[in-house]
Amino acid sequence: MRTPALTKTRLFEGVWEGVLTVSTQTAPSIVVTHLAREISGVDVSGAEGGWVVRVPVPADVLSDGVQTFIIADRDSGDTLATFSIICGEPVAEDIRAELDLLRAELDLLKKAFRRHCVETM
Repeated sequence: MRTPALTKTRLFEGVWEGVLTVSTQTAPSIVVTHLAREISGVDVSGAEGGWVVRVPVPADVLSDGVQTFIIADRDSGDTLATFSIICGEPVAEDIRAELDLLRAELDLLKKAFRRHCVETM
């Protein structure tokens, strides 16, 4: 039996879509969770080459920060895919702050490495 593979095709009009390739003739049972809460309205339908999975993103879960959704096989519990949605102005500032911190740490490492190279020559 082939390992199931869920490949994202698009996120459009608030619905995440992907194609699940799995060797089964019956529709797989899929569960999608956000912060351990099950998302309702998930649709799995047959299509050529696999199963089309549609996950409606509820507006009430969107807020500032990163919202991560986990798509899993209900029977086995195996995670098939995840997707994240980033919202809000504070996120942009957080990312810039993290990038600045990474640049500063990289500069520190470059200086230490150069000093080490000079001392060992």
